[in-house]
Amino acid sequence: MKRRDFLKTSVIAGAAVSFPHLWIKNLQAGENRFKITVLQTNDTHSRIDPFPMDGGRYQGLGGIARRATLVKQVRKENPYTLLLDAGDVLQGTPYFNLFKGKVEYETMTKCGYQVSTLGNHEFDNGVSMLADALNYAKFDIVNCNYDFGETPLSRGVKTFVTTQIGPIKVGITGVGVHFTDLVAASNHKGVAYHKPFKPLQSVINYLRKDLGCTFIIVLSHLGYKPYQGNPGDTDLAYKVNGIDWIVGGHSHTFMDQPDVVKSKKGYTTRILQVGWAGILVGKTDFVFEGEKLISVNTRMMPVNETVGEHREIRAMLG
Repeated sequence: MKRRDFLKTSVIAGAAVSFPHLWIKNLQAGENRFKITVLQTNDTHSRIDPFPMDGGRYQGLGGIARRATLVKQVRKENPYTLLLDAGDVLQGTPYFNLFKGKVEYETMTKCGYQVSTLGNHEFDNGVSMLADALNYAKFDIVNCNYDFGETPLSRGVKTFVTTQIGPIKVGITGVGVHFTDLVAASNHKGVAYHKPFKPLQSVINYLRKDLGCTFIIVLSHLGYKPYQGNPGDTDLAYKVNGIDWIVGGHSHTFMDQPDVVKSKKGYTTRILQVGWAGILVGKTDFVFEGEKLISVNTRMMPVNETVGEHREIRAMLG
């Protein structure tokens, strides 16, 4: 099926996660209120281990075994937690050079990621090797503005996913950056970039009108602000109507709180990016009354020496 034909059928939509029987426990006593927690990372760049203690700016920070511990703690507090990533999972340490993405995606799977998107560095070894690496990702990869043609990525990347979390139906899609000056032509051969505005608006319209989604998340690897003529997340929020939350990436922007942008039609979109290298995890609680969003509370969770390592992931790494 051609990706541009997705509106003709919902077959390519899949449920990323399912929470079938727990949601009543999430309701506050006597109230019709429900909380979804979103955990997010971006641009982790193969930083499997913490930064070395070498006097550098980020020494001792990060590490996916610690990150997994934080995720486990949050999910114990609220089982309705989504763990999402905005791309550039790969490239940056010898783990990628030696194992070609296997370690990154296997540990993300063990950590409990549910959906990610593609950054430009995912293409550093070419399309075929990226497709091979994605075999180790037992979670969904989404993108709506790349045409994967007849490449193996056409089978491994979804246009969007949906999931029912208690009373809220969530739609999740992703957008990627222009390849020019970032990815060698030979490394994205057969994959075409399209400006994200039209394909994203079409996907959102379909998710809302045809599939009944009431909360839309976009995993974006565009960067926070426009750069050298290419769009950023602020453009996306203004020009595309109906986005609730943008999980940002690419520009390595550290944000303590989300930016709030009104679309040209007046829809409120929030944007959050959490730097890079996995030294922070963004945690946002969305509280709904019925299907109406009534509060958003964001905080940064440092991944540092005070966080113990997840035993199973530590064992995987040796």
